Amino acid sequence: MSSPALERLRALLCAEGGLIATVTDPRAAEPTAAADGRRPPASPAALAAEGPRAEGRREEYELLVEAIYEGYLLHYGEPRLVRPPEADLGLLVGDRLYAIGLARLVALGDTVAVGELADTITLSALAQAAGSRELADAVWAAGARAVGWGSSAPHRRAKQLVVAGAPGALDAMRTSSESVPGAP
Repeated sequence: MSSPALERLRALLCAEGGLIATVTDPRAAEPTAAADGRRPPASPAALAAEGPRAEGRREEYELLVEAIYEGYLLHYGEPRLVRPPEADLGLLVGDRLYAIGLARLVALGDTVAVGELADTITLSALAQAAGSRELADAVWAAGARAVGWGSSAPHRRAKQLVVAGAPGALDAMRTSSESVPGAP
């Protein structure tokens, strides 16, 4: 069963037509468990949409973060909606999904959130390259929190720790994802 935001993303991709529509699986749904038995992390889209920065535009924020997160999953995980027949095509479609989400965010005029999501994409890629899916998941949770509630000093510090490859990066990112900064 897919979330309403994933269903909206599916409709958007199918309406776009072209290659992306041909690799969008009409039966796809959120995975229930990974091959190793671990439950996949919840999508960060709902978290971002719950924040005060998304007030009055919650569905749009949820949709655009879902697009970006699905792009990330095409690069590093198990995509939920898109099933490309080969890995190289999956990377291209993932890049297109990043672009769709970021363009929608730019259209909203939220350059702060564009920066946060660009950082999230970069930092999660660094975490994946270091072999830490756990850190990548924490980066996404903290990035979604920053999109919805705004950044904070602990969040900025956690991002610096990830870039530096510091041992405390995971704990700092988890703390950042759990804290709610003051109003933006």
